[in-house]
Amino acid sequence: MWAGPMDPGGSTCHHAPMESAQHTVSANGITQAVRVAGPPDGVPVLLVHGNASSAAFWEPLIRRLPATLRVVAPDLRGYGDTQAAPVDATRGLGDFADDVAALLDVPGLFAADARPVVVGHSLGGGVAMRLLVDHPERVAALLLEAPVSPYGFGGTRDAHGTPTTLDFAGTGAGTANPDFVARLAAKDRGEDAPTSPRNVLRATYVADPASLGEDEELLLDSVLSTATGDDNYPGTAVASPHWPGTAPGERGVLNALAPAHFRIADELVAVPAGPPVTWVRGDADVIVSDTSLFDLAYLGSLGVVPGWPGEADCPPQPMIGQTRAVLERYAAAGGTYREVVLPGCGHSPHLERPVEFVAELLALTGVPATA
Repeated sequence: MWAGPMDPGGSTCHHAPMESAQHTVSANGITQAVRVAGPPDGVPVLLVHGNASSAAFWEPLIRRLPATLRVVAPDLRGYGDTQAAPVDATRGLGDFADDVAALLDVPGLFAADARPVVVGHSLGGGVAMRLLVDHPERVAALLLEAPVSPYGFGGTRDAHGTPTTLDFAGTGAGTANPDFVARLAAKDRGEDAPTSPRNVLRATYVADPASLGEDEELLLDSVLSTATGDDNYPGTAVASPHWPGTAPGERGVLNALAPAHFRIADELVAVPAGPPVTWVRGDADVIVSDTSLFDLAYLGSLGVVPGWPGEADCPPQPMIGQTRAVLERYAAAGGTYREVVLPGCGHSPHLERPVEFVAELLALTGVPATA
């Protein structure tokens, strides 16, 4: 893969670092905090962050981008400095996508009728898919970074997204680690337990914690900005007669990601004249993976969650295979996609392999890497 020339600092191009400024706007009925960088008439790029983070998670990337881009990076509802408005999980990721769509027409953020390249990380990848389905005329291209499967997170058994149980047991808010949630709520910055947010950041957001570098405190601030509770992270849960005894509720983030509510594969394939999609992932990702440490079925297979009923009844979700199968259908229907796999990279390629990531983004924007 061509990655562009490297300077001693490891960036792909020689320019003064981009600097973002935070704006506060009212859009879709809520107050949203938005980081903005670059000239208003620059090539538009919209960055959508993932779960348990915020727009600040993009700062290390923004510094590496050429000043010919207009970059807009919102805090999603319940993250960063955006209002902790409730998440209606029955709409899947629709609340988030509607918030982001409303930003496209806020004066001063993008030029009129802008069609940005939309970059979505993890949960943000699902938001980007929803945005494309709902507003295909407003999206120039997608860069999906370690995205949630188009069949949601957990609870499905094959490349077609077949439910493991009728109530999608083992997905949603009931799968959250309660100690991690409590430490998020307490803004815990310690490192005394595996569930401390700092250790979760080091162990699961990246393959090598050294890649966090001098930005570790900034990125931890971003994680700790997550609003906790029934309406946000993780949400509500209901009891299930199926292993492991919990099924998704109708409120909050983890339920919005559950396959009961987020199943966008067929709609994505049906997007008319589908724009280019680049899917970037690391082969050492432990969050979005066919062996995800956040999929209770996989943890059950390891003996970490007791009572697992076995492979036939509750196999781990083939997240990578599902995404690939859907994107192949997308291409067969007239769109195009490219899969980029980064060896040894974890869940956050823009932090871990920034040279390659910037090159893929600039290829979608048409901006030369030496701009």
